Amino acid sequence: MFRLVQVLGAGQPGLPANVQNTQNPQDRPVTPLKSLAAIGVPAGFQVTLFAAEPTVAQPIAMTFDDRGRLWVAECFSHPVWKPTGGDRISILEDFDGDGRYDRRKIFWDQGNYLTGLAFGHGGVWICNTPHLMFIPDRDGDDQPDGEPVIVLDGWQRDSPHNVVNNLTWGPDGWLYGCIGQAAVGYIGKPGAAREERTAVSRGIWRYHPQRAVFEVVATGAVNPWGLDFDDYGEGFFTNCVLAHLWHLVPGAYYERRQGEHDYPYAYRRIGPICDHLHWGGGEWTDSRGGRGRHSVAGGGHAHAGLMIYLGDNWPDRYRHSVFMGNLHGNRINNDRLQRQRSSYVGQHADDFLRGNSPWFRCIAQRYGPDGAVMVSDWHDLGECHDHDGSHRTSGRIYRVSYGATNALGKINLAENSNSDLVQLQLHKNDWYVRHARRLLQERAIKGVEMDQVQASLLRIFESHPDPTRQLRGLWALWAINRADDTFLTEALDHQNEHVRAWAIRLLCDDRNVPAAALQAFALLATQETSALVRLHLAAAMQRIPLDDRWLIARGLVAREEDSGDAFIPTMIWYGIEPLVHDDLSRSLKLLQSSQIPLVRELIARRALSE
Repeated sequence: MFRLVQVLGAGQPGLPANVQNTQNPQDRPVTPLKSLAAIGVPAGFQVTLFAAEPTVAQPIAMTFDDRGRLWVAECFSHPVWKPTGGDRISILEDFDGDGRYDRRKIFWDQGNYLTGLAFGHGGVWICNTPHLMFIPDRDGDDQPDGEPVIVLDGWQRDSPHNVVNNLTWGPDGWLYGCIGQAAVGYIGKPGAAREERTAVSRGIWRYHPQRAVFEVVATGAVNPWGLDFDDYGEGFFTNCVLAHLWHLVPGAYYERRQGEHDYPYAYRRIGPICDHLHWGGGEWTDSRGGRGRHSVAGGGHAHAGLMIYLGDNWPDRYRHSVFMGNLHGNRINNDRLQRQRSSYVGQHADDFLRGNSPWFRCIAQRYGPDGAVMVSDWHDLGECHDHDGSHRTSGRIYRVSYGATNALGKINLAENSNSDLVQLQLHKNDWYVRHARRLLQERAIKGVEMDQVQASLLRIFESHPDPTRQLRGLWALWAINRADDTFLTEALDHQNEHVRAWAIRLLCDDRNVPAAALQAFALLATQETSALVRLHLAAAMQRIPLDDRWLIARGLVAREEDSGDAFIPTMIWYGIEPLVHDDLSRSLKLLQSSQIPLVRELIARRALSE
């Protein structure tokens, strides 16, 4: 059914001396090779052991640099936060493409609750509770240029399992992350006063590396732990509690734990998009072990890591589908994304990978330049709430490929010309697309001439027949600051709905929408045929001054066809709720004209609270 390649990592330095297990000494994991032999994957796939203890342990996050090397965050701290620690970042390199690392370097080893990392803009960005930090390495010699820079602070740490985590570059050039804390954190630059900070608890956030701006993207869920973007730039995240798959819509208020409130006038919250659960009902603790009815359903309720596969090694039937680690079921689940009106439905597919071991705990998945996927195995007996101790000296990383793969040879996209980086926007493997776009952004920030790049990207945007490639042209133009308000306002008339939706999002990016775009928004509200575009138009209202929302709101609430949509009525409400307080009389007229029952109901409820 499948082929396993049994390999061992080269001899390298081991674990720090202060890394100690608190797991029952009688609980001993099987050897890395036996763990490898137990793994099951679909026919045609092969799994290799890329690295294992003592080379790597407790791998909680991974990313690739521009040379195709794997950077691994190893978190030995959990579940006890300390002011200082020995969590580390390792660089693993595979020279010959055989699916195992050949060289390891330790980049940094002073983390104190290291849960996320992203490469770019001259260094490495890390989640290191209670901070978002940047470790500079501008000369690329794999040695920090100095001490880590605290970019943001204020993240809470009262729960060891719900910390800030998962860093991912978005198509818009922002750095996105997750947070699962119930306690409110007040995030800002070090030394900022309380009134200068942004309140955040559970949800998704982002930070702009050039403008040094932090903002909350959406709030809610319980413990988001995994985030990725599809071929159209739509974001999706997985949740470690409750249902597993959520569509990331800017400005959304998602379902939280019962009794939790972060916005008194939300009234109605948006739920997950999956049409199934991965556990067979009952209390969530019942699914530990992922056996019986829970195994049939998908293994259990607790999930970590999310990858939308856009590589070029796996068969096309897996492209644009979602993969997430199932902690209780010791496996990787697979959902298919199916468009449904303004959003998507995550449809259940067969489990992709089974660890077939109670120790297997997939935390992260990342596809690389060869299209193969790296899978991190935290490798501990029991998930976080078992309170049975931590086996900190174990951990594995597997590489999952389809058929044979060839060594890529030496790559370093940072050495590519601007023209080469533009051409990589057309690559099938989105790994190249994302890295090339970020490099173009970095060069534009440094003042590199971009006229020829702009001309080439415009040709992709205007002439390529594939909308996903048109979007890549648009995002890259935005990255190099060559998609101005006039260009984006004209893009509101584009024939493709995804381009129109992204034109709305980018016009609102800095919350300073030009008058011409506001007029176009009002027209779209009445005439737009795409539910997706109307969704992003509703979301955009929260980024627009109150006085400018009325015409957009009037058009959107008249769209009776959106009454049954899972997102649009609620997103309209979030955008118009402040208007009820601002102008009650005008809001009641909006109620009378609304053809969407939920909007009428919520306006009336809010009016009665005045």
